[in-house]
Amino acid sequence: MKKYIIYLFIFLCICFCIPIFFTSSFKSEEANSNIQENNITVEATYDYKQYKTIKVLHKSTNKIEEIPFEEYLYGVVSAEMPASYEKEALKAQAIVARTYTLYKIIENSSKHKGANICDSSSCCQAWISKENRLSKWEEEKRTEYWDKIVNCVNETQGKIITYEKKPINAFFHSNSGGTTEKPINVWGGSGYPYLQSVQTSGEDAYSQYSSKVTLTKEKFEETMKKAHSNFKIDYKKEDCIKIKEYTEGGRVKTITIGNVELSGVEVRTLFGLKSANFKVTIESKNIIFEVIGYGHGVGMSQTGADSLAKQGKNYEEIIYHFYTGVEIENI
Repeated sequence: MKKYIIYLFIFLCICFCIPIFFTSSFKSEEANSNIQENNITVEATYDYKQYKTIKVLHKSTNKIEEIPFEEYLYGVVSAEMPASYEKEALKAQAIVARTYTLYKIIENSSKHKGANICDSSSCCQAWISKENRLSKWEEEKRTEYWDKIVNCVNETQGKIITYEKKPINAFFHSNSGGTTEKPINVWGGSGYPYLQSVQTSGEDAYSQYSSKVTLTKEKFEETMKKAHSNFKIDYKKEDCIKIKEYTEGGRVKTITIGNVELSGVEVRTLFGLKSANFKVTIESKNIIFEVIGYGHGVGMSQTGADSLAKQGKNYEEIIYHFYTGVEIENI
């Protein structure tokens, strides 16, 4: 009798456990299936293989040209960075340009109808054809410079900068004056976590990026009144032009000019300054702006990249210097 009870108990246990086993198995398979589906979704969203060619809108002709992606980058790098710069700086520029291109395609796909990107630096990033680029270089340097750029692009083929597995908005500029800027201080908004203010040594050696703008008081006032019709200024007052606040990057954040308060970025735009890193001097007949740096100051500084390369840094170290918390991935 005891044997029958034991057999009955074992039979009931088996009957109870089998459904649990198959249910668990099914859930595990279902979970794996969901993971695979999610992976497929991610890959479909950022399927870089589809971008073997780039449709470029040429602003001067308003025509669209389809160019192989890496070949397109030859034109971008040669237009955006001097070929005389160090190879590691040019490699960094190639990766930045590739990343910036993908970001623009993904985030601004409808900006240029029928095209992925345009060739204007004021809108997207500069691009120049090989023929036009060669014609602008000294004849004895043409082959050397072009081969150098092609090699830098090819040696970094497929590499992009990502943050949380997505291409970053890889801003860059000519010269930061020694410290880059947070985007919130240039364009407002919440900014990007990977674009912080960083210092770079050696940029003061690029003296060509320091500039001076001199305006007569009449021209200065005329320009101000076009933007602010109620503008008034009394030069007899000591603080008639006063910088009130600086950004983390050392640029002018807010400034009062007469009875008007402006941002440094607005002053830069109004008076055609190369950056918002400036100081103002009032003379008997003129207003003088002394400017350091060139560009908005966000992201990679090109002279900073060249300076770091001269110090022995490679392209990865340069990129990690200018972009915070990012990864370099091969797509």
